[in-house]
Amino acid sequence: MYSHGSESLIKQAREIQESELQKFYSRLVKLLQVKELGHETQDSLQRLHLILSTNKYARTLPPDLQKRLMLLLSSPSEQLQVLSYAVLRETLPSSGEELNTIQENISQLNTHAAALLISQAGSRADLSNLCAQLIRGLEARPSEGPSRSLMFTLPVLKSILSLSPDCLTEEHVTTVSKKLVDWLRYASIVQGGGASSGGFFTGPRSRQPLPTAELDGSVSGDFFTVLCVGQGFTEDQWMNVYSFSMLRDWLLSCHSVSSGNSTMDADDRSEVDGSVVSMVSATSSSSRLLPPKERLREKAFQYSQRLIEQCDRKAQKKADTELQKACMVEAVCILDCVCTEDPSMVFRAFPSVKALFGRLSLDLSFARVLLPIAQFYLHHGEMAAVDCESVWKLVFGRFPAELFNDPFLAHELLRFLRQNLESLKLRAPEFIRFLPNLLKFLAWDSTAVVDDFVDLLPSLVTEGTAVEMLHTLLDLPCLSATLVLQLRSMSLPISEPSSRGLLSLDAFRNPSFRGLFLFLLRVETGSGHTIDRLSTLHDLLAEAADWPRVVRCAQTVPVLLHIYFNTVVTVADEKLLAHLVLVMLERSSLLLAIPKYSTEIHRVFSCHLLRLCKLRPSLVVDQSHELLEFAGTTANVYSRKEVYTHVVWVLGEYLSVSSDSRCSVTLITSCFETLEAVLFEITSSAPPPDTVCPAPKVITTLMSALAKLASRSHDLIPRVSLFFSKLRTAARGGSVAWCSDEDDLVAIVTRGEELWSLLKAPGVAQSVLTPPPHVITPRWHRDTNLAVPLQLRLLTRLTQSK
Repeated sequence: MYSHGSESLIKQAREIQESELQKFYSRLVKLLQVKELGHETQDSLQRLHLILSTNKYARTLPPDLQKRLMLLLSSPSEQLQVLSYAVLRETLPSSGEELNTIQENISQLNTHAAALLISQAGSRADLSNLCAQLIRGLEARPSEGPSRSLMFTLPVLKSILSLSPDCLTEEHVTTVSKKLVDWLRYASIVQGGGASSGGFFTGPRSRQPLPTAELDGSVSGDFFTVLCVGQGFTEDQWMNVYSFSMLRDWLLSCHSVSSGNSTMDADDRSEVDGSVVSMVSATSSSSRLLPPKERLREKAFQYSQRLIEQCDRKAQKKADTELQKACMVEAVCILDCVCTEDPSMVFRAFPSVKALFGRLSLDLSFARVLLPIAQFYLHHGEMAAVDCESVWKLVFGRFPAELFNDPFLAHELLRFLRQNLESLKLRAPEFIRFLPNLLKFLAWDSTAVVDDFVDLLPSLVTEGTAVEMLHTLLDLPCLSATLVLQLRSMSLPISEPSSRGLLSLDAFRNPSFRGLFLFLLRVETGSGHTIDRLSTLHDLLAEAADWPRVVRCAQTVPVLLHIYFNTVVTVADEKLLAHLVLVMLERSSLLLAIPKYSTEIHRVFSCHLLRLCKLRPSLVVDQSHELLEFAGTTANVYSRKEVYTHVVWVLGEYLSVSSDSRCSVTLITSCFETLEAVLFEITSSAPPPDTVCPAPKVITTLMSALAKLASRSHDLIPRVSLFFSKLRTAARGGSVAWCSDEDDLVAIVTRGEELWSLLKAPGVAQSVLTPPPHVITPRWHRDTNLAVPLQLRLLTRLTQSK
């Protein structure tokens, strides 16, 4: 993993002696005492960081070196700040004196010093103290110290709140809310940095500040926002930017503080009645009458409205266009937060949000902006009595269909689904019908989004979608290949008949096969569970079986199938479960020929077939005709041995009166004859060409099933005994054509002799091969009438007494 030189340095750093390390500390302290720190100091700091980071245990630095490194955090050199921070992070937490020095000198605060304070906070109380210190720094007047530190205060405060929101008190909320209102709404509207209009008579006295401009070049006609540009910016304009960056998190923090503390200080209360306050909040000119938190909410609303208006302007630079998109996302999220806290603002916010949706919905390049708008509709559309159908058709219809290859959109759309799943099921249940469309994200980039679908899939399984979902999951590799062909067909020219190209791409463009691919690319459910020409589709996509994207997609299908079956048993009735059993039998032979894919799917089918039949044993009698038809097909022994083995086991286990009273002797005899014919066929001749010998597990399972059925209908015992006798005779003659391994043959014959011995005593055979329920699920440890509980209690008392 490391080069030879790197490993040598790491080894030296780990094996350094304590005496040599103390000398190195002393030399580094002398280097740090020099006024101008050169490259030797930087190299020594890098070596110290290597020594500390490669050691298993954290070290404590000498006090003088610790103090020097603390002072170095406020060095004008960014590289020295980074190095000192990296070294201090690898040491044990600093003493309170050094940390107090940084907190007291709040003017020295920068990103690295603040990160060190947060990382070495020993408790929630330390974070609370740091939070209080930062907020006191915000209250200080500009003349009391350098104002540069304020630019670092808000980002650090945001980090603390993300770690421990409980640090906030009502007093803190009031103080910060007042400052945020001033910075957001009343920042300067002239450019900073000495910008001027130029000219011949320009000089120190005649230099006049220019107003800030909009992104389209026009002069700003309203208050300053993050979308105002200029040659330079004043401090309050920078604070405006920082305030906007933390505004949404702050509003949520204020809301949590308000929810946890129902009382307010008297200074924060308005002197007017609450009903009047709600009426006044609808008029921005009267917002000064509101308490600080409600006033901040009002200013956040105005700021977001102003941003949406600015985003309607055409930016002169491409980078500014991306900035507009980011600001639209944040503005809509802030409006959503404000309206959640104060529902009376919904009616003021909805016109602008609705107009924004109408303007952006025709351009899919704004897809990531439209997701917050969809969330706003989800949260507040019902209150505003707005029809959201067009929103869901865009988000769940066009987005996955046309932008399935956008990884950022896939992540954000699936996160939107996960975060709002309960709200969507309540207010927009129609999103489930877009299931085939949503699965395009999984088919295109399965490794990136499989975790999202692991969480989402249980909520998407319903009685109405269960059958179609099973088919769709099995066809995911086909969908993955089809999406690749769809993109290639748009980018590659149509090949001439004589040229070499992808046969699957030609088939995709062929009108006669267009219906097959259009079914895979469908947007909504309801077009049918599957298609009749699946084998034709698999032949057309045969060359896609080794495409990396298709192979990765196929690897995720077994995982999702397990989740699907675990969920469907909780929502499906017996009729639906019977249908799913038939689907499993049918689709076990209709899978895209990807290496190991069929084997994995067969393993999943086998596992859950047993589970379904154990849960509902009556399924075996209900679907006996289809199960017997499957078990009576000899080809299934070789092509679908895993599923075949479990179908035979299910027939032998649950085709009995104890499992279902409808089971008759005629049905048992019919099943016996079907399995007997298959067993005679595969043990009396060599396997078909290009196939291997039948698995020993298949043969022993057939033998066990025949023995179980014979034990329930004693007239069949002579027939199965005759087979066991012939089997033993054939084995004595040497090797047989249907079994190539001698050990396997011995195991099969031994199993046959065991079953034969059981059947010689029919009463015993039935008890062993078909045990009653109280034997299968014993309760000996609970039944007080038996001796086992008494013995267990006696042993428990003896062990406790000792």
